[in-house]
Amino acid sequence: MASSHTVLMRLVASAYSIAQKAGMIVRRVIAEGDLGIVEKTSATDLQTKADRLAQMSICSSLARKFPKLTIIGEELVVWVDPLDGTKEYTEGLLDNVTVLIGIAYEGKAIAGVINQPYYNYQAGPDATLGRTIWGVLGLGAFGFQLKEVPAGKHIVTTTRSHSNKLVNDCVTAMKPDDVLRVGGAGNKIIQLIEGKASAYVFASPGCKKWDTCAPEVILHAVGGKLTDIHGNSLHYNKEVKHMNSAGVLAALRNYDYYASRVPESVKNALVP
Repeated sequence: MASSHTVLMRLVASAYSIAQKAGMIVRRVIAEGDLGIVEKTSATDLQTKADRLAQMSICSSLARKFPKLTIIGEELVVWVDPLDGTKEYTEGLLDNVTVLIGIAYEGKAIAGVINQPYYNYQAGPDATLGRTIWGVLGLGAFGFQLKEVPAGKHIVTTTRSHSNKLVNDCVTAMKPDDVLRVGGAGNKIIQLIEGKASAYVFASPGCKKWDTCAPEVILHAVGGKLTDIHGNSLHYNKEVKHMNSAGVLAALRNYDYYASRVPESVKNALVP
């Protein structure tokens, strides 16, 4: 067991520095001015030069340091999103962008790193850009100041670029005081832990395991909860399907309030 813990902490430490390097790549591509945008499946599902270069950097670095690890290994699986919030990245909404490295053991998300390459980018030309948030279940989450939405307020964060009737119906059912439509799963979880939103509601397939693994750990490490729309835990073993086909529901506090308000029509439309 001690050996397993040592390997995990080495992996987390490496993921921290690797995510920072990937964040630098993301900033460099913007600075060079050629995003190299290609459409993957639709006009809202994009890939850029930064996605490709950051993915190559992350995977090669992990493979070099942990040659027996399967990156997506045996019981230990790493889920990587080199550029979460790609569409927002191409539109200049840089604070939406994150680099995600999640670590799962026996199907459970246990450690995660979120790098925000453009954190602080609106603070002026002399500001230091970027920060890295990390967490391990049972140890805690670090790199940010935990805050909560004021008691009694219900602020929902949801998708900016992948909305549909199902998503809107579910958001409306929460009876929110305000709705924030932003990009990136990592960014939405940061909104929860920094008191900008109280629930993340995404009643649609589209989000994938590499979008949720690292953010889930950060949220769970500070007492929050992330599930699918039915309230089922997500599983991250290497054989699992990549799509979170039953959507995502997350909250830092009062998860049961939001879960109880998910309409049956939404649940019936989303098959786990």
